[in-house]
Amino acid sequence: MSEQTASWYNLYDARPQAEVPAESPLAWSYQHSGRPSVGEKSRVVLRERALAGHLILRGGAIVLDEAVRQVLGVGLPGRPNTLTLDESGERSIQWLSPDEWLVIVPGGEEFALEKRLREALGDAHYAIVNASGGQTLIELSGDKARELLMKSTPYDVHPEAFPVGKGVTTVFAKANLILRRPTEERWELVLRRSFADYLYRWILDAGAEYAIGVEE
Repeated sequence: MSEQTASWYNLYDARPQAEVPAESPLAWSYQHSGRPSVGEKSRVVLRERALAGHLILRGGAIVLDEAVRQVLGVGLPGRPNTLTLDESGERSIQWLSPDEWLVIVPGGEEFALEKRLREALGDAHYAIVNASGGQTLIELSGDKARELLMKSTPYDVHPEAFPVGKGVTTVFAKANLILRRPTEERWELVLRRSFADYLYRWILDAGAEYAIGVEE
């Protein structure tokens, strides 16, 4: 990198105080495609973790790992296609490529987190992009969640091929997304906001035979 490269950056709060409340990427879908309630016969349950904080980190693993440990208290995943979670399970870091990681935190934390990471990284060579407004996260749980995935993605989701702690970028229906398995019972889909309605309708259709329910 040239010594003449500017070291400054602009840091924007993507969630400022406003009179107009932010809407979930699925808000329109709930109104037009329905929101089946969770019942005793529901063997798949869908839940959206709407408006969470999504940060993309790029840079050297050693430098980033030190900063992330200092700020979040957990380190970068040590192996490809894996993720780490904090003790609460609300914050995660996922390996995307040799120099790229996805950090997801509860909504509202991302602005302060980015600021603290930049302070911890100092003059190191890195990039941080706040992708919160362009992505959302959908959780699937229930004893038939894996069967729904088998109908939707070509990736092998058998427990031997997809253990807890794994995360991959793959095809789901006709869209690209990140598929993760943070716990034994729960799967997560990290997808672009523009695909949210399409995938929601796909999942409702694929989960109809399992009496799929959507948590409020």
